[in-house]
Amino acid sequence: MSPRLTSLLTPLRRTLSTRAWRSLVPEGKALIGGEWKAGSGSHMFPVFSPAKEEQIAEVPCASSGEDLDASIEAAAEAQPAWAALTVGARARVLEQWASKLEENTPLLAQLITAENGKVDSDARGEISSAIQQLRWYANEARATYGQVIPSTNVPGRRLMVVHQPIGVVAMITPWNFPLSMMTRKVGAALAAGCAVVLKPADETPLTALAAAFLATSEAGLDPRLLSILTSPREDADAVGKVFCSHPLIRLVGFTGSTNVGKKLYAAAAMHMKRVQLELGGNAPFIIFESADLDLAVSQLIASKFRCSGQTCVCANRILVQESIYETFVDMLTTAVGGLELGKHQGPLINKIALDKVALMVGAAVREGAVAAIGGKRASVDGRGHFYSPTVLINVAPNMSCGREEIFGPVAPIIKFGTEAEAVALANSTPSGLAGYVFSREVGQCWRVAEAMEAGLVGVNAGVVSTPEAPFGGVKHSGIGHEGGPGALKEFMNTKCMCWAGLD
Repeated sequence: MSPRLTSLLTPLRRTLSTRAWRSLVPEGKALIGGEWKAGSGSHMFPVFSPAKEEQIAEVPCASSGEDLDASIEAAAEAQPAWAALTVGARARVLEQWASKLEENTPLLAQLITAENGKVDSDARGEISSAIQQLRWYANEARATYGQVIPSTNVPGRRLMVVHQPIGVVAMITPWNFPLSMMTRKVGAALAAGCAVVLKPADETPLTALAAAFLATSEAGLDPRLLSILTSPREDADAVGKVFCSHPLIRLVGFTGSTNVGKKLYAAAAMHMKRVQLELGGNAPFIIFESADLDLAVSQLIASKFRCSGQTCVCANRILVQESIYETFVDMLTTAVGGLELGKHQGPLINKIALDKVALMVGAAVREGAVAAIGGKRASVDGRGHFYSPTVLINVAPNMSCGREEIFGPVAPIIKFGTEAEAVALANSTPSGLAGYVFSREVGQCWRVAEAMEAGLVGVNAGVVSTPEAPFGGVKHSGIGHEGGPGALKEFMNTKCMCWAGLD
């Protein structure tokens, strides 16, 4: 082959290889009521790459009343037989699904990078988390134990407590973890014996379709048990209303903004539906003067800049004791300077997100903050919704970047004096999802961790989420928990059966 022809074919081969994920996504179809098909209205909407700012696919608008009803009714029809299976049989399906995700890691990583923009290492980390979650839930399915309670006052009587699946559940998943947020919710519901109707984020529907394809075509899951209803943003409210009002839906699960979560909570309450809400975070990251600063910097980088700062548990307000402030800022700025766009940092999900971060940094600078590094829009090969990794100093707690969730690669550094001041600053927002404390003093770590108003606290650790631990927030950051030993109970009813006449 001539050198000229080789040079012409190389970009094409690269494009084809990075689009190999298409083999996992049935073209132009969603999983509706047990069938891969287009939506009833035959309309489509586009999916874009945030790194390249180009359309990569079209998916069906599967959000009509007909599509929703068909999916919910099919789930209700299939769920009793699924619940009647032994826990071992359900667990084996989840384990097989996990194995298929593992086998297809390279393709799934390409897909997540294509539609979400996160770098390859972050995408593979998400896939690993999804696999671990399914395997954890498979084990938990085998441990849904009941209880026998002796009667306190009546002879010959026993009280038997059992846990039964609640039925059909509706899930709405976010774009920042399109695979692991799906498996964390769906895996628990299926393990408990429920059926699921899921609406993925309109920015990242392809990953959910691919995961469902592997579950139903290769892992043995009845496709009626997992509908994937792709829908554009303008249909989100209508889908949410159906989820919250349909008589066959028993629980509504959602990960996303606090404002949307509150609306779903109110709508579900009108129909007495259970909710599981994982909402916004605004995590404080406290660094005391006794801390191991090398450890604190490395863990802050892992927490703050993973997925370009687009995680609900990432460090959002970095509180540094005044005696080490300058030293820490120098160390952090040096570390952030080593983050390379496209290799360590991906783009923000869309232009709206990019504009929000740019406006927040601009407002902080006008109010007196200084960008020690970064502080500007960026690109890779002239494209993408990138923002340069940023460290803001001279930040006051009342600035917007010190009060609101940033959801971008911006680290505002706030100075504090005493332990009491740090705790007060940490608890000064309505959010309460995650918090972090770094100190070599065990007593101080214990006091601050207990005082933090958060559902998860990392003590000398910047990444704390793991399948075997409960994940959930307090205050305005959510209701209920995902993961951990009690995860399946969220999807089960507790029934007490009183047996008399046993004497």
